[in-house]
Amino acid sequence: MPITQAHRACHLCEAICGLEFEFTDGALTRIRGDALDPFSKGHICPKGNAILDLESDPDRLTQPLRRINGQFVAIGWDEALDYAASELAQIQQRHGANAIGTYLGNPSVHHFGTLVYAAQLLRSIKSQNVFSASSVDQWPHQQVCTLMYGHQFLLPIPDVDHCDYFLMLGANPAASMGSLMTAPGVVGRLKALTARGKLLVVDPRRTETAALASEHLSIRPNGDAWLLIALLNAMRRQAEPRLTRYAGHLLDFEQALEELAPFDIQDAQAHSGVPVETIERIAAELLAAKRPLVYGRIGVSIQAYGSLCQWLIQLLNIYLGALDAPGGVLPTRAALPITGKGTAPGAFARWHSRVRGLPEFAGELPVAALAEEILTPGDGQIRALITICGNPVLSTPNGAMLEAALPGLEFRLAFDIYINETSRFADLILPPASVLKHTHYDSVFNAFAVRNVTRINAPLLEKGANDWLDFEILSALTERYCKRVGKPFQALPDPQTLIAQGLKRGPFGLDYDAVAAQSHGIDLGPLEPSLLGRLQTASGKIECAPALLVGDLKRLAQSALPREGELRLIGRRDIRSNNSWMHNAPRLIKGKPRHQLLMHPSDLATRGLADGARVCVSTPTGTIETDVLASDALRPGVACLPHGFGHQRAEVGLRRARNVVGASYNDLSSGADLDALGNAALNGILIEVSAAPIRAGAG
Repeated sequence: MPITQAHRACHLCEAICGLEFEFTDGALTRIRGDALDPFSKGHICPKGNAILDLESDPDRLTQPLRRINGQFVAIGWDEALDYAASELAQIQQRHGANAIGTYLGNPSVHHFGTLVYAAQLLRSIKSQNVFSASSVDQWPHQQVCTLMYGHQFLLPIPDVDHCDYFLMLGANPAASMGSLMTAPGVVGRLKALTARGKLLVVDPRRTETAALASEHLSIRPNGDAWLLIALLNAMRRQAEPRLTRYAGHLLDFEQALEELAPFDIQDAQAHSGVPVETIERIAAELLAAKRPLVYGRIGVSIQAYGSLCQWLIQLLNIYLGALDAPGGVLPTRAALPITGKGTAPGAFARWHSRVRGLPEFAGELPVAALAEEILTPGDGQIRALITICGNPVLSTPNGAMLEAALPGLEFRLAFDIYINETSRFADLILPPASVLKHTHYDSVFNAFAVRNVTRINAPLLEKGANDWLDFEILSALTERYCKRVGKPFQALPDPQTLIAQGLKRGPFGLDYDAVAAQSHGIDLGPLEPSLLGRLQTASGKIECAPALLVGDLKRLAQSALPREGELRLIGRRDIRSNNSWMHNAPRLIKGKPRHQLLMHPSDLATRGLADGARVCVSTPTGTIETDVLASDALRPGVACLPHGFGHQRAEVGLRRARNVVGASYNDLSSGADLDALGNAALNGILIEVSAAPIRAGAG
């Protein structure tokens, strides 16, 4: 049995670990961490091994499916692409350009072909109704960077390998493997940090990362902005800011601090649950540290004050002299740049959603508006929906409302490898071939890495006669659509050419063939200061007091204090979970159930609930049933439920996932709950929990 080995990066999470693939007689039989990868050094998480399941999944689609008389029927590629182009063109001709809506799911950024060639399709369609998973995730990061640094992707990345004091809020990299902080083997990196310094995790739950930390600080949901302001005010009382490195590069820093001065530390304690003396101590520790940094991720982003939190984190790092400093937070110098000339810096409010008037950011509207834009009649109503690598019925606010809206569309097109809870409504599904048959470059996640690294992922499998790669599908659809509406079409070069051009113009001036020859990847060195020379603001400076964020302080100041006995919901992530479609992988669904609602024992007792009971969880938006577990890892007044479950809503093509017990978090979330700049506020939802009714025949 001939055995061959090849190397490639994992595409199932943001850690982009190097993997070694073993083939026996041409079939993929084994995956291991690549010990020679200079970045991941042999690390592999459960998601890496799950590629074996993904490649052999019998539920995976391999040819286009068209809905005929209520049933999916396999058709040829030419017929499928002609049908899709014709329907899209006709709908725009009848109803106008904005009648086509598009939703891009999280996996869209995990593959170069989908990311780049989907953008060409959207430019051709020219609809303002574009939505993505970004507005239920990282918009606050991008928006704050746009306002302060002039580009949405000038993201300061934690220099986790060189800092000595890491204040981490609302992040659990031990489960996520790093998020907007590409860090393979992050658990080892955090252990090294705690050996030389301190990791302080701020979270309402004692997470897997908090268990590794030097200290865990429990905080009330929605209290992070109060804590961050209190830290800035405490540091201001204790020591002068360290601004020497920013001489001539700061605009309105003192004004920003003055805007925060009226916030009282006692109020911060009341809202956050963090004692005054603890706030003062942490401020002193940050100031005493040689290489401190502050970082906040999903838990502080998807809440009512997410954008405020990300702004305050930037101000803290500036105050500490940690911004653009080794051992602090620095933007990666990406070998294939996604910032600078010719990239999209981000812009606000060039248009607004039709129903609620929500502002656009970076060419997208908040996905919380998607369902209402389908359901509300009038000019500009969405009549057709394209979903690209996404399952918004399970992953966006008020999923039940979106589920009810989808049957009323005139045309539904899904770019997907599965029949999932969203694509089951499609009139046409276009499945791309295995990513192992594509050339790929991690343009996004290399740009957010904790070191400067690069790797070209060559195809490991030969393309079959009926295989269409993602960029081929998207490019062909764009061409046929343009032909039908009379628009000019210029085909993009193939991915290899685009990658080669990007590497050549990047900061290292790399040659494609030279990079491709290094199959294990190339380490280009640690993060180094570069932000001050890359600012793209109109002033050419760091703009520290953006009016949009300063103005939102009034909303924070008027927020109500937590009420006695209330229960607020937060999300959680497991190392075996990524997106809902991964629940079809046996390697990721094995083991103990992970769907349960977690509650503090005291909260169970006050409601007369038993550990392990079946409960109803309710909000004004909806009610779900699930199982509850007692957990002292949570502070009282907080309940915790994972995202991505709810596969029992209909007969879909994910047969294993249908057996994964659990309800959808997003059936509880409301599209009305947003932060000031449009990101969904999924954390901190006020809920009621009660015993589920006893069903006939139960027990």
